[in-house]
Amino acid sequence: MRYYRIHGLTSMHEIWTTWELWFADVEETHTSLAALPFFRSPQPDRSWVTAAGAVLDAAALADSTLDIPRDPQNNLCIRAGFLALRRIADFFHIRYNPTPAPGDPISISREEYDAACQRLAEQGVPLKKDRDQAWRDFAGWRINYDTPLLALAALTMAPYAPWSSDRSLRISPRAFNIL
Repeated sequence: MRYYRIHGLTSMHEIWTTWELWFADVEETHTSLAALPFFRSPQPDRSWVTAAGAVLDAAALADSTLDIPRDPQNNLCIRAGFLALRRIADFFHIRYNPTPAPGDPISISREEYDAACQRLAEQGVPLKKDRDQAWRDFAGWRINYDTPLLALAALTMAPYAPWSSDRSLRISPRAFNIL
C-alpha cells in the first residue's frame, strides 16, 4: 500500500530485480557461514527472514492479485526467493516438500488473504476481479516457500512479522522436522 501511494505500481520492475539479487546474495552467504543466519539486526524488529517473507508475499500478491500488467521479473524474484529459502533450509536439514502441488494447504487462511485484499482495495490498489482465481494463484506461489520461511523464522527466533514469524511462534521447530 505504501509503495502504491508513493510511486504507483508502474515502477515495480526495479524493486523485483533488486530483491532477486538480494536473495542470491543471502543464499550464498547464509549457506557459507553457519552462524550468519542467526546474526540479529541492531534493530530489534528487523530480520532477514521476515524481510524475505514480506518481499515474497508482496511479489506473490502483485502477480496473483493486483490488476497490473504481468512482469516476468516479479516471477524471477519469487523463484530466487523460494530457492534461497529452500537452500538455506537444506543447509539446516529442514524438511519441506520440494514438489508441492498448487492446491496444497498453506499457513495463510483464505480469510486472512481476503482481509489483506480488503485493505488494499480500501487504499485504491487495483485488484483482479476474480478473487477465487487470485487466491489460488497466490497460494500456488506461497506453497513454494511457506514451510521453509516458517521453519527458518522459528529456527532464528525472528521478531514478530505477520504471515511469517507470527505462525512460527505457534509451532516449535520440531514441528518442521528440523533434524
